[in-house]
Amino acid sequence: MDDGNDALARAIGDRVRDARTTRRLTLDQVAASAGVSRRMLVNVEQGSANPSIGTLLRLAGALGVGLPALVEPPRAETLSVVRDGDAPTLWSTPAGGYGRLVASAGSHDVTELWEWMLAPGDVRESDSHSPGTRELIHVLEGSITVTADGRRVTLAAGDAVAFPGDVPHAYANPNGERALFSLAVSDPGAPS
Repeated sequence: MDDGNDALARAIGDRVRDARTTRRLTLDQVAASAGVSRRMLVNVEQGSANPSIGTLLRLAGALGVGLPALVEPPRAETLSVVRDGDAPTLWSTPAGGYGRLVASAGSHDVTELWEWMLAPGDVRESDSHSPGTRELIHVLEGSITVTADGRRVTLAAGDAVAFPGDVPHAYANPNGERALFSLAVSDPGAPS
């Protein structure tokens, strides 16, 4: 991990540990509830692991918090600005693809805004989210293929799609150029 990823891993570890101890949960309880090994949870809390988005979502669910509570900097203001380059990168591929959580709404329902870039050939599969979750995608550059609930659609720059996020879904770039898109996730079942 580089310095930025090290700092993010440590911050996530601190937040996971704080959420667990505040709720008076043991490592074993959280690990079992999240479906991860105790060793993985210890590594996350120590900041020595770079957990996948799926692992972070399972930990957030086991702790009763939304994903932004684990990965975003604390906010003291009602106006929260994230400057270019400051959003945490929560996944990346060897080809250069990435997913950055650029903003979230601190409301009863968790709403997240992501910047995604898929390099040529990148595929990102996602597990089902909480019941009622919706996803919105707006392609800014290139084209992608979105698969959700057994249906597949190809989107070009300027195209948008809305679909249920509570079913297995995937994003792919089968093309020879990078694809850049915004992804909004609204999860009414996740605690804020």
